[in-house]
Parts: sequence; C-alpha cells; structure tokens
Amino acid sequence: MFDKILIANRGEIALRIERACKELGIATVAVHSTADADAMHVRLADESVCIGGAAAKDSYLNIPQIVSACEITNADAVHPGYGFLAENARFAEILEEHEINFIGPSSEHISLMGNKIEAKETAQKLGIPVVPGSDGPVSDYSEAKRLAKDIGYPVLIKAASGGGGRGMKVAMFESELELALATARTEAQASFGDATVYIEKYLGKPRHIEVQVLADGRGNAIHLGERDCSLQRRHQKIWEEALSPALNEEQRQEIGETVADAMRKLKYKGVGTVEFLYENGEFYFIEMNTRLQVEHTITEMITGIDLVIEQIRVAAGAPLTIRQEDVTFNGHAIECRINAENARTFRPSPGTITHFHPPGGLGVRVDSGAYAGYTIPPYYDSMIGKLIVHARNRNECLMRLKRALGEFVVDGIDTTIPLFNALLAEPAIADGMYDIHWLEEYLAQDS
Repeated sequence: MFDKILIANRGEIALRIERACKELGIATVAVHSTADADAMHVRLADESVCIGGAAAKDSYLNIPQIVSACEITNADAVHPGYGFLAENARFAEILEEHEINFIGPSSEHISLMGNKIEAKETAQKLGIPVVPGSDGPVSDYSEAKRLAKDIGYPVLIKAASGGGGRGMKVAMFESELELALATARTEAQASFGDATVYIEKYLGKPRHIEVQVLADGRGNAIHLGERDCSLQRRHQKIWEEALSPALNEEQRQEIGETVADAMRKLKYKGVGTVEFLYENGEFYFIEMNTRLQVEHTITEMITGIDLVIEQIRVAAGAPLTIRQEDVTFNGHAIECRINAENARTFRPSPGTITHFHPPGGLGVRVDSGAYAGYTIPPYYDSMIGKLIVHARNRNECLMRLKRALGEFVVDGIDTTIPLFNALLAEPAIADGMYDIHWLEEYLAQDS
C-alpha cells in the first residue's frame, strides 16, 4: 500500500479522496492555488503545498509544479480526482518516469479512450454496441454528405477530442450539413486544439445511461450497476439516479456484463464508466471515462462499496477481491449538483457564503468543502457540493430529497437549490419519464 498520496485536485473531490486515504491509514498531501489557501481540503490534509496562481493553468494544470510537490513531500502516489489532469495520458506517463504511482488506468488506456473515434472502434471490437456512424474522422463535405445519407438524417457531428458538448452540432437535414460540419470543426479546434470530427446517427429522445466498472488490470472486472444521467443542461449533468428508472433487471444485467467482459478483455485497471445513449430498448456506446465520476456517490450508496478505496487498492497492485455475485443493489439513490449559479439564468455566482447549513438525517449525504465564511472563487467550476439521498425505493428517495433540500441553507450567493425544488413538483420527474432533452425543454418553457 502507498505511504503518502498527493491529491492533484481541489474542492469536494479532494476532500472525498482525503477521507478514503485516512480510512486506509495513508498520509495525504493537498496541493492548492493561491485562491484556495483557505479551502477545506487544504485544512484537513496532513501536508499542503501551494503550486501556483489562481488560474488553473498556473496551478492545478501545472504538471512540473505537481511533480515538484511530490518530490518535496516524498509522496509515492498521485490521485487526480476528476477533471483537470485526471484523463491526461501524458501526466500519467510523466509520473511513471519519476517513479510516482498514478491512481488510475494505464496511460495507454487513457489515451485510447480519450479519442472518441478510437474509443468507438475499440468498443465495437470488444462487443459493446455503438451508435451507427462513420468509421473514422470526416473532414470533406462530400464524404460527410454521402455518410449522412447512408446513416439517415438527423445526424450528429462530434469532436473526436474533448467533451462537455463542445464541438457537437446537429444537422436535421442535408441543407444544414455543410454549416454544421464547418462549425463543429472550428469549435473543436478552438476548444481542444484538434479539429477532427466524426458523424453519428442523432437519436431523438434517448436517455443517458452509464455503467460503473471496477477492474484490477489482471483480467478481473465487475460492474456495479448503472446510473441515469439524463437530466442535463447543455450536455452538463445536474441530477443523477441509481438505478435507472428506465431499465429492468434483465437489461441491467445484460449491459453490465457486456461492459465488464469488455474490461476483462482490455485488462483495464481502476474505476471507469462506460456511457451509453439508450432508446427503444437499445444501448449505443458514446464514450468511456477513465476516471472517478462526479456521480460515483450514488453507486456507493446502493452497493455499499467505497469506490475510492477500491481504486487506491487496485492501483497499489492488489487483486480485485469483490466478485460479481457479491454485488447487490439496495434501494435507490439520487444526486443533485448544488452549484453557485442563478437557478433561472445559470449565471455563475462566486462570492462569500455567509451561512451554511447542510441537511442531515438517515440516508442523507453531503459531499462539500464549503463552510460559512468560505469564498467561492470565480476561477473554477461553480460546484458548491453534492447532495446525495438514499432510500428503500425511488418514491421514498424523492420525498427524502425534498426534505433535505428544504433543510439546505447556503446564504450570500445564488445556488441551484430552487431549481431542484421546482423539478420535484414536475410529474415527469416523479414518474421518471424524462430524456436528455427534457430539462432544456422545461427551462425553455419556464423562461
């Protein structure tokens, strides 16, 4: 096992990793920017190192500074959390060159799944169902026109690198294709430094379903069920559920075992999430995230398995000790991302929190580094924390969520708490009848 882990992240995920390390008896090092000197993850770590200025490029994305912090503190491993450098294959390689363990998959697997074209080709070879589309990159309009005709309109043009909805354009008809192709390429180049795009069939009203996997790099892999992440705004998730209200047990086991079998063949190591669009009973692979997900919490609540502890163990070389038959799903869990944003306009609301009172009680969990007097900086994402509730079934979970939101006090800044209160009053939410477009259509009606 590792002696000391440096956490190359900030906020609630850094704090979450610190807690797992303490339960394993591992010393922790927090790195931070000048803007995060008073952050909770810095206060609770065994050691802390300032690695640069407020801008992420000067600190949390500054690889030389992070490596130097490892050397100064004698940290023998780095946990990247999510975001920042979590899926940076070169970062993993550099740590390996310095004989520092990267808590995650191999750099080869990060690189493979980081390119969506290669990831799709790999998924198909491993037996994972994929969305009909081009076999590789498309740059020529005449080629795009021929492919779109074969696939059938509408089609989606997607950036091969990156994510978050950037470099994605829909062409409903042939007359829209040329502009959509050019716009997607320009946006992909500006966002990711890579103008490569490909074409897929655009699904009308799918759900976003993702399967959590855990593997040890020795050919052992299990799945931990699925999460439904269909409530999104501009391709950004805001509400996640486990298990999905759209799937039955047979579908769950079939897609779960398909993914787990693929990870065994790949000899994947660590935690990972394989994401699908799901429509009319069919799953279509869209990407794999080779890291811990923001929404890992709801999988933990229904399985009782600490994903961060398991992630650390397999990174240290331990074999997987949990068998598929050991995994049981208990009840239902929902996560709401509480952001420092106006609940109607989604305009960021950085500033000082004057009062902070997280909810409590049976089945309620809050992952947050916020506290009264803490200032939300304007330099990073706007997440204050995550509210996670767990109950015996979905109806009880919704009632518990309503109660917990009513207790949650964050004064001094705007938050998205009013949005979740409004969503709980919607029949579609109560019935679990929503798709990836539902929230934006709801917000458009409300504006």
